[in-house]
Amino acid sequence: MKVVILAGGFGSRLHEETYLKPKPMVEIGENPIIWHIMKIYSAYGFNEFIICLGYKGYMIKEYFANYFLHTNDLTIDLASNRVTYHNNKSESFKVTLVDTGLSTQTGGRIKRIKNHINESTFMMTYGDGVANVNIKNLVDFHIKNGKLATVTAVKSPSRFGALKLNNDSVVEDFKEKPIGDEGGLINGGFFVLNHKIFEYIKNDDIIWENEPLKALTKDNELIAYKHLDFWKPMDTLREKRELEKLWNSGRAPWKVW
Repeated sequence: MKVVILAGGFGSRLHEETYLKPKPMVEIGENPIIWHIMKIYSAYGFNEFIICLGYKGYMIKEYFANYFLHTNDLTIDLASNRVTYHNNKSESFKVTLVDTGLSTQTGGRIKRIKNHINESTFMMTYGDGVANVNIKNLVDFHIKNGKLATVTAVKSPSRFGALKLNNDSVVEDFKEKPIGDEGGLINGGFFVLNHKIFEYIKNDDIIWENEPLKALTKDNELIAYKHLDFWKPMDTLREKRELEKLWNSGRAPWKVW
């Protein structure tokens, strides 16, 4: 099962960092946050990733193309143009990097990678948030309930899209960035999706969190997996520093590997 990561936005709320690099490449400790996200999935055996690129996407391409260079000691013999690596720090990742456009909206980015998804089910998340979500339980929950889309519902400030659930965790209403508290459960990413969701996305201008999720809700095809433990986005410099503090303490809750 492949994991799609949206990594093309401008990250304007974190401009102190993102004027130089795309937000998924902002470091938590010695590694970019996208590496942390991929390690969460990899801990549960999911190692195939499709990364939707946009703003400064070439930097993400260069990071993975030169992964051995970033993570290993090496000797470079300029006379023979030979590089010898002295250790083998690597990951089991298989990474497909797709340019999905500079100004494409989140739904449009998902639509653009359709041809890379051959399976009936895939996962999707954002390239700027971490959690200690049990990915295996999330996938099992999605399969058991048989809906087209599963969203991970988390607790967070009301600046994110709020979810209203019925007693069976079926989403009854979806509001993007409501004013006030909507029961404290919001869209935390970490989706599991059926291939049919592509039918809900018309073009590059479609925002995933608006028309598609609202249409899936109307069709009774969106269900929420409640995750009331750790989840944190990296939208601001303050949040970036909070994540770094947790990582440097050696007690980062999202480090499940």
